Amino acid sequence: MRRSTTTTYPGGIYPLHAVLLVSIFPLFLGAALSDYAYSKSFHIQWGTFSSWLIAGGLVFAGLAFLCAIIGLFRAEHRRGLVLVYPALLLAIWILGFINALVHARDAWAMMPTGFILSIIVTVLSVAAIWIGFSRPTVGATS
Repeated sequence: MRRSTTTTYPGGIYPLHAVLLVSIFPLFLGAALSDYAYSKSFHIQWGTFSSWLIAGGLVFAGLAFLCAIIGLFRAEHRRGLVLVYPALLLAIWILGFINALVHARDAWAMMPTGFILSIIVTVLSVAAIWIGFSRPTVGATS
């Protein structure tokens, strides 16, 4: 009797890459919420807090982008959305950097552009997390 088994190897992204990728969402979401609080209360502390959250999000997005570039050279991920994911992380970083520059303006001058950019970067980070974790597992039949 012939027996066929399927061995499934873990696919997806490495744990460090996953931590870096998932960390960008709460930072950019916090920046968007801080911008909303600033638009309602006019306390400059919310603008400053948002600037720091954006800076943290840029650090994690940059490191996740580097991990994505390294992941391009892995043999099992040479199909599917292989170039969309790093391009999305690069777009997040570029728009986040522009958002940081907008937040460097004086007081109310950063509104509403900073708030809109914060929302866009937050939505893009959700899309990057979705694509980053939707990589299929690699199966082998023996």
